[in-house]
Amino acid sequence: MNITIKKAALNEKERIKNLMQFYFYDFSEYVEAHLEENGKFGAYPYLDDYWTDPARYPYLVDMDGKLAGFALVRLIEENDQRYFSIAEFFVMKKYRRTGLGKVLANEVFNLHQGQWEVFQMENNIPAQHFWRKVISDYTNGEYREHIKDKRVIQTFISK
Repeated sequence: MNITIKKAALNEKERIKNLMQFYFYDFSEYVEAHLEENGKFGAYPYLDDYWTDPARYPYLVDMDGKLAGFALVRLIEENDQRYFSIAEFFVMKKYRRTGLGKVLANEVFNLHQGQWEVFQMENNIPAQHFWRKVISDYTNGEYREHIKDKRVIQTFISK
């Protein structure tokens, strides 16, 4: 298994935009998301910001030379708090349960040292299982979890 993770260049924005259609499709099971008249989901409203806002970081992941997913990371600074957050995270179904998601998450955590907050929708049980396992392994169980606004939130420090 050969995994390549890289920060997405501006000329790769279209790749993430296209992958977003699969991401929205998967996520539509948990939120109100519907196809538009053209048969596509609407555009991700913040995608352009990942190449103009220095507090946003877009990543692409390939497995064995094939595009396999993406991660969008934000640095949030509000109310005297500063932490990183996974804004969006997607691995194509054919690459799930291969360890790719864990490798991608760990690499993103390593690239952005400091306080983290990762959340899942309260009804997205598979995502909760994934993130609890990944974060527990990454931190040796040193994380906290709480529920707020119908979101399950894990907080931890990456080192």
